[in-house]
Amino acid sequence: MDNLFLIYINKIGQNWKGEYLYEFIFADNIKDVDGEGWDAYPASSTPEPPETKYIQEVGTLKATLNLDVIQDSQSFAVWDAVDGIIALAWENLDNYEEYPDSRLSFNFGAEKNKVTETLYEKDLFLKFEKTNAL
Repeated sequence: MDNLFLIYINKIGQNWKGEYLYEFIFADNIKDVDGEGWDAYPASSTPEPPETKYIQEVGTLKATLNLDVIQDSQSFAVWDAVDGIIALAWENLDNYEEYPDSRLSFNFGAEKNKVTETLYEKDLFLKFEKTNAL
């Protein structure tokens, strides 16, 4: 499915190698997408991924790349990302020695091919699995 849109990035955590694990969650329609705690303000780790009925495909990323995700924000709610006020996730620069030439960020509703191209800039790839939700 190529006509999919990013609706959530679920940060799973780190493995024993120090790699971060993420789920990039895609839907075929962004209208009325919702999840438990998306209205929590600030999000403060309260929000959960969207309901399974919205999810068509999930891309898993395992990388040393550290992303800050909206659900951990101490200033914004997930609905702020849905409204385009802030990204769903952005590259954390805390441990960088210098500012990168380009900084990764991922917005709600971004087309799947745009997300994969953005990750490719850093030689990163999603491993996809389809869901049974329709």
